Amino acid sequence: MYLEIVSPEATLFSGEVTSVAVPGVNGEFEMLTNHAPIVSILKSGNVTINGDVTLEEEVAEKFSKQDGKTLLAINSGTIEMKDNKLIILAD
Repeated sequence: MYLEIVSPEATLFSGEVTSVAVPGVNGEFEMLTNHAPIVSILKSGNVTINGDVTLEEEVAEKFSKQDGKTLLAINSGTIEMKDNKLIILAD
């Protein structure tokens, strides 16, 4: 699936990934390829990205790696998943 993470300052990541777990307001949930369409609000926590993630040098310091996964700490945000494209608007 294609993932795009956008913050007020810049696009932090865009590319193909295997799965993404996000901190939803009702608990963490994960999306895989062919996930049903969804729109949700996110709370403070980590966006966990599985897959071969290559980060741009300007934004790499915002991410961390743990157990082969790429993490991005967010304060809040929204997501939209549709047609194998996941867009995260993150603060």
